Amino acid sequence: MDVATATAEHAGEPVKDELAEKCQKLFQAFLEEFHTGDGEVKYVREAEELIRPERNTLLVSFTDLEGFNQDLATTIQEEYYRVYPFLCRAVRNFVRDHGSVPPTKEFYVALEDLSTRHRIRELSSMRIGTLVRISGQVVRTHPVHPELVSGTFQCMDCQALIKDVPQQFKYSPPSICRNPVCNNRSRFHLDTHKSKFIDFQKVRIQETQAELPRGAIPRSLEVVLRAEAVETAQAGDRCDFTGTLIVVPDVSQLRTPGVRAETSTRLPGGPQGFEAEGLRGLKALGVRELSYRLAFLACNVAPTNPRFGGKELREEEQTAESIKSQMTEKEWEKVFQMSQDKNLYHHLCSSLFPTIHGNDEVKRGVLLMLFGGVPKTTVEGTSLRGDINVCIVGDPSTAKSQILKHVEEFSPRAVYTSGKASTAAGLTAAVVRDEESHEFVIEAGALMLADNGVCCIDEFDKMDLKDQVAIHEAMEQQTISITKAGVKATLNARTSILAAANPVGGRYDRSRSLKQNVSLTAPIMSRFDLFFILVDDCNEVTDYAIARRIVDLHSRLEESVERPYALDEVRRYLLFARQFKPKISSESAEFIVEQYKRLRQRDCAGGVAKSAWRITVRQLESMIRLSEGMARMHCCDEVQPKHVKEAFRLLNKSIIRVETPDINLEEEEEQGAEPQEEEEEEEGTAAGDGLSSCCMSRANVCVPAGGAVPNGVNGHVNGHGEGGGAKAAVSLSFSEYRRISNLLVLHLRRAEEAEEEEQLRKSAVVNWYLKEAESEIESEEQLVARKRLIEKVVHRLVHYDHILIELSQAGLKGSESSTTEEEPVLVVNPNYILED
Repeated sequence: MDVATATAEHAGEPVKDELAEKCQKLFQAFLEEFHTGDGEVKYVREAEELIRPERNTLLVSFTDLEGFNQDLATTIQEEYYRVYPFLCRAVRNFVRDHGSVPPTKEFYVALEDLSTRHRIRELSSMRIGTLVRISGQVVRTHPVHPELVSGTFQCMDCQALIKDVPQQFKYSPPSICRNPVCNNRSRFHLDTHKSKFIDFQKVRIQETQAELPRGAIPRSLEVVLRAEAVETAQAGDRCDFTGTLIVVPDVSQLRTPGVRAETSTRLPGGPQGFEAEGLRGLKALGVRELSYRLAFLACNVAPTNPRFGGKELREEEQTAESIKSQMTEKEWEKVFQMSQDKNLYHHLCSSLFPTIHGNDEVKRGVLLMLFGGVPKTTVEGTSLRGDINVCIVGDPSTAKSQILKHVEEFSPRAVYTSGKASTAAGLTAAVVRDEESHEFVIEAGALMLADNGVCCIDEFDKMDLKDQVAIHEAMEQQTISITKAGVKATLNARTSILAAANPVGGRYDRSRSLKQNVSLTAPIMSRFDLFFILVDDCNEVTDYAIARRIVDLHSRLEESVERPYALDEVRRYLLFARQFKPKISSESAEFIVEQYKRLRQRDCAGGVAKSAWRITVRQLESMIRLSEGMARMHCCDEVQPKHVKEAFRLLNKSIIRVETPDINLEEEEEQGAEPQEEEEEEEGTAAGDGLSSCCMSRANVCVPAGGAVPNGVNGHVNGHGEGGGAKAAVSLSFSEYRRISNLLVLHLRRAEEAEEEEQLRKSAVVNWYLKEAESEIESEEQLVARKRLIEKVVHRLVHYDHILIELSQAGLKGSESSTTEEEPVLVVNPNYILED
């Protein structure tokens, strides 16, 4: 009886929490007494800031708390969820002591600088209620809603007011009216004017790829943000969240058939015309089914790497001065020293890709992509993109994926995805239904997650055509427009795209154009600023260097990697250099126009097939962007002609065609074919500059119209047509022609040095070659065909390519004094340089 009386007396009174109240007193003392090194109270100035109407959260460093009182810090860490409301009261008292604030205004505390950081995978039920810091990548953000924190209810029977009813993450009316006479349990009305609301946002985070154990699927977790923490994280950010793990009712489970019947007793329209089930369990006995799930209640959000995280890059108001202020004196000196480096271009490439040998042009293109051009907005509001898109096409095992992986690891906001495994929605954005509110929300795709960063797409050619079309808009307009399920939105995708693709037949075929080698549509190809073609050539010197590099890497992992600058130094420099907005000088503008005219005329003169793709205005814009990237890299405020020159050189590299056509050896066509073939010869050599076009993976032989069939010996063709009437065309692949010419040049030079004049005669040279190739000749027919072929090759080397010179006894061939009886002597042109 006594117990019942005592319970009745204290009914409705909250239980006192002595530990939490003690924490409140100690925390308030900490705020009032903690001094900085200068001797002033650290948090007074910040408390005065909270008087402003839009501010309500005080940021407190956990390191300061540990230095002031270790017991208090331990208690807060272990009993965070229990003592948090009391810490907020301490902040409210502290702010009221230092300024006049409205009595109804609530204040909150946010803790930072927590020493340990956990992964999402490590969170278990043991950590519920404790203070932890977790990291992850934000994949979905919900709109901000007002949340009811404590409600004031009015009883609809006796009109009594029931104040400060705490809400547990869902609408929770009082269980019974506090009026002893009234026994109302269900009819309550919420008084919105007297209730307290707070900004509330849900964010979904996912494990980053670096944290994933082998063979595991990334786990995700819902994070609840309140007050000033809302809208601090955007999709794609990698952030640290400080707060606690909580248990919330799984409202989505209530919606499932059977369980949803808890909310009402009768629901018509059940399966097959039957009514749905009634209540599951008895409320009075407390056996109602309700499942719970884990969520994370965050009080503070910070970028994972605050100095060089994605957040800093995204802020448009960032200036060079603010970046300088974030650096230490030593770091700033290093950035200045790098900007004065004469060899900066080469050193940055070596620092970014230390394990990849060669491919210098590709490295330079990717480096300029990281610096980027300057985005501009015209007077009418049209935005011109500043991001540079790069595509790498090449044979297998030419380090394409390796380059993509390096960029993904280095860049603060980079997303790596594979073409075949990506859909249009996965690349752009998907509209999904929220489990709880059943509203449609936008879930960010790869291009949105990489906003202001780089999106690396491997196996670009394996993508379905309908998925490739989805990124048209993102590549040029840099936006993603969605009109699905009643959601209309235009989202930002200000990202550079670095794509890697394989040629159609597995290996790059030089006798065909780039467009025929890659299964990409013309609109997509024109949106790439740079195309790099990597051909796996047989070259003794290069092969030796690559093999040495790989063996070094495997045997001496640490010592073999040489970086002129550390990655952090490059990141700092990149972030600083991106703040420059170089303007194009009048001299550079004229130079750009001249170069564009040159490209355009060359393109029109040779027809569409002359270069890798048509030169359009997009290539002019590419030149401007690359010039600005070069100026940014050297920290210049003005684009100079030398920057344009390098941009033009890079663009030219990717425009000149890599294919080398078959050589036609017919003398009848020499008049019409001479200028064009010479030009093609030159272009093939120019393209081979970076790709060593001297030897190809296979020899291509053209089957002539007359029906002659190649007999498979070194690409030559039998001269006898089946019909006998038409003369068979003799043609040779470029690589085979180059091989034979190199053999002849080496033999003639050797004979010249030995001063063996008889060996230099034309017939002697032909006989020498036939003797060298005797193992490949099996019949008299083949011998005749081979002799005819080598004579035509010598004729072309003398008359078209001018690699060999014919000399007669009395003087130059064709002069008046020359005798026709004498057999000419062949010598190598002294100006000819033998490649490889």
